[in-house]
Amino acid sequence: MFTQMRAALSIPKSTDILDHIHSLPQPAQNEAQTAIRAIERAAMVEQEPQPGLEALITYLEGKGVRMGLCTRNFDAPVTHLLQKFLPGKTFAPIITRDFRPPKPDPAGILTIARVWGLEDGAQSLIMVGDSLDDMVAGYKAGAATVLLSSSSSGDDDKGGLERHEFTGVVIGRLDELVGMLEGGFEEREGVGR
Repeated sequence: MFTQMRAALSIPKSTDILDHIHSLPQPAQNEAQTAIRAIERAAMVEQEPQPGLEALITYLEGKGVRMGLCTRNFDAPVTHLLQKFLPGKTFAPIITRDFRPPKPDPAGILTIARVWGLEDGAQSLIMVGDSLDDMVAGYKAGAATVLLSSSSSGDDDKGGLERHEFTGVVIGRLDELVGMLEGGFEEREGVGR
């Protein structure tokens, strides 16, 4: 999907998609947003849940753990995911790409912490994600970070990301996090905190 987006915008992999769009003048900015949203809408038809999603969310819900989302997607794919695969589950707040600045800036995660009234900022949060943007945002917000390495986020170098200084824990399936939480969650040694 990210390859398609970059092709639609005629930008190299080294250029951030959202930064590029926001740098465009009008009406080019609206045209670029429309093109990207069309690609996301097409992809959401094929969307499948990550392995272990339902088990993890059921566990967290059973423990009374609040859940929020911080994504670089626009609202339609997020709504589709929640309605199709997690009906009746509560995620609040939901931070989409309309929020500025987007990940990798930690502002979205810090907003979730603020909305929840956390006095420690994001230090009691866990950011689960599948990209460098997720790990950077989580780390810079002060949250623990968990990399879902099995997903197809468009990062070609998952091995490098698994060893990145901001990656605290690596899992292959979302439900692996259940055992870690039950056993006492700990990030790996050497995480640059």
